[in-house]
Amino acid sequence: MLARRSVPDNRKKANNDRMIFAAGHAFTLFLPFPVVRTGGIIAGVPVAQNVLTLPITTDDLSRVGEFLSVHLDNSLTPGQWAHSLRPTWTTSHPDHGFLLESDGLVVGVYAAFYSETRTADDRQRAVCNLAAWCVLDEFRHHSLRLVRAMLAQRDRELTDLSPSGTVVPLNERLGFRHVDTAGALVVNLPLPTRRRVRLLTGRADIEAVLSGADLAAYRDHADSPAARHVVAVVDGRPCWVVFRAVRRKGLRLFASVLHVSDRDLFRATAPAVYRHILLAHGLPFTLVQTRVSGPGPWHSVPLSAQRPAMYLSRTGEPPESVTYLYSELTQVPW
Repeated sequence: MLARRSVPDNRKKANNDRMIFAAGHAFTLFLPFPVVRTGGIIAGVPVAQNVLTLPITTDDLSRVGEFLSVHLDNSLTPGQWAHSLRPTWTTSHPDHGFLLESDGLVVGVYAAFYSETRTADDRQRAVCNLAAWCVLDEFRHHSLRLVRAMLAQRDRELTDLSPSGTVVPLNERLGFRHVDTAGALVVNLPLPTRRRVRLLTGRADIEAVLSGADLAAYRDHADSPAARHVVAVVDGRPCWVVFRAVRRKGLRLFASVLHVSDRDLFRATAPAVYRHILLAHGLPFTLVQTRVSGPGPWHSVPLSAQRPAMYLSRTGEPPESVTYLYSELTQVPW
């Protein structure tokens, strides 16, 4: 099976007689293996008939969720997968990526999240965030059909925010650029906080202090399955922070900061936020990126790079402009 995101072995399901292929190990940009046709067999695998590349409609989400739960990551139930693939924001795009279908069955999926937001100079920015990519081993020679379908969306910027290590070279060949992920690993300490710092986590309280674009973006993500929200307020000035829980080496001990609305204010309120992540969410460490939240505090270890994030611009926007909002990072709680 070809999978675009690495999943720990204990979170995969596969038949004993089927190998699991990570993208890049049994897959190259041009041809996944020598093609030898012998009595309806391609390289020892029955030839698939009538393999179709189709948009993933809302009606398809239940069977796509079943496919991803069985073949990619069984830590999420089929229902959780299906729910996660429904964006919590409004988008003009009706579909959720592309699938491969053979004889009425899903044999491959490349899920995506679509969004339309405004840039700092009030231009519309249409983005397609590439999410879960998984193709059954027997059909992996059709995998590039899904990639081509994604690339054909010329009216959208493309982001790939959690590519597995073997997908990175493929993305580079296709013109994707790397996003700077340098930052720090913060040890969350229960340090005393300044009296004038208030932390808000309830929806009504958060909506009461945010305004404009921040309020609109918060409402878009308030119900996102993977996003956690806290607003630090100092003298009536709010800093909205979005983070998610992440696993490293199978251990769910880390928070990852996805968005900070005011980097200058975050520097003053970060101790209270790290304390909150430790005490309210039970996560002893936080991963931060300099471009998202500024430099790490004294109780952190610098990281020259973290897990890769990539971006393909159709309009010349720099990688620094990439946001982790409106993406699988806020939606899929793997």
